[in-house]
Amino acid sequence: MAAELRVGIIDSGYAPSQANQVLAARRFWLSEDGLADGEALPDALGHGSAILDTLTRQAGPLELYVAQVFGDRWQTSPLQIAGALHWLIEQDVALVNLSLGLRNDRPVLREACALAQVAGILLCASSPAQGEPVYPASYPGVIRVTGDARCAAGQWSWLNSPQADFGAPVAAVNGVAGASVGCAALCGMIAGNLQRHPGAGRDAVLAWLRDGAAFVGPERRGRRDD
Repeated sequence: MAAELRVGIIDSGYAPSQANQVLAARRFWLSEDGLADGEALPDALGHGSAILDTLTRQAGPLELYVAQVFGDRWQTSPLQIAGALHWLIEQDVALVNLSLGLRNDRPVLREACALAQVAGILLCASSPAQGEPVYPASYPGVIRVTGDARCAAGQWSWLNSPQADFGAPVAAVNGVAGASVGCAALCGMIAGNLQRHPGAGRDAVLAWLRDGAAFVGPERRGRRDD
């Protein structure tokens, strides 16, 4: 793990106004020859910008590494996400936010997630509150996060459900909402904890999340302090 906390974001990039927060960025796309990578472009979808903003509002200043896997359409592939993960492993990040989900399990993505975890990297991925499982959230060891409307800023829930491990606030400042924002919010809170406790491993982070949850279980089963 790097001496300074490094956090990776795999999404649609970032806005030019956020450039001073990003230490390095790389774009990954599919060409006729397979996976290609190069200089990142401005965020055309606005999603990655909202994710970056949500994450940093929870954690404060971080060393951010942004891997761009969406262009001007909501389309990406397991190979692009895997390439992004391999790059982030090389950047020695401690934590990666994946506010995205694919319907199909692919070995290339499964293996990239496993390699990241072997390297000691925590992976947070969004998972829908209902419906079929998505990837990478459903891979072993990945922290599955969805949105939870019960949670205010700075709060999270311990759901321990078939869909997700934790829930977090659902709304971003610019109107983006849902599981992807919940994932970024929780990832930001985890980053803040890692800043206070450098070197904390996955087990310690999970214990902290369970102990500090404002709500336990899905729906309205009660506050942690009830």
